[in-house]
Amino acid sequence: MTQKQQGGFTLIELMIVVAIIGILAAVALPAYQDYTKRAHVSEGITLAASAKAAVTEYYVSVAAWPADNTEAGLAAADKITGNAVKSVTIGDKNGNITVTYNDKVTDGATIIFAPTVAAANGSVTWTCSGGTVDDKYRPANCR
Repeated sequence: MTQKQQGGFTLIELMIVVAIIGILAAVALPAYQDYTKRAHVSEGITLAASAKAAVTEYYVSVAAWPADNTEAGLAAADKITGNAVKSVTIGDKNGNITVTYNDKVTDGATIIFAPTVAAANGSVTWTCSGGTVDDKYRPANCR
């Protein structure tokens, strides 16, 4: 007597595979969304680099902070934009640079870069711990 050999997967095996894929997708999707938001935040940090250079150059030349983008020699705040960035603004004669994001991060969320001048040699260093962007989306040096 010969036995017929099974020729495929059973329904239970297929259901287990579908359940495992569903669990993996449920875990991976939020992690991917966080990853894309972190990438959008870093776009704003990159756009702020030219503003930091302009503010530093202005400070070295004039020994004061610029009042706005025009004084620093930059385009208007709403003209410095990106895929996730609404504007890059210099303001209040304190040298602070504010990057404002659109809804690809969180609409209206900001990161603020603040300059500090070293007393010993006059060098300008920047911190980016201010603003309203959630810490989980910021690079490690901006938390």
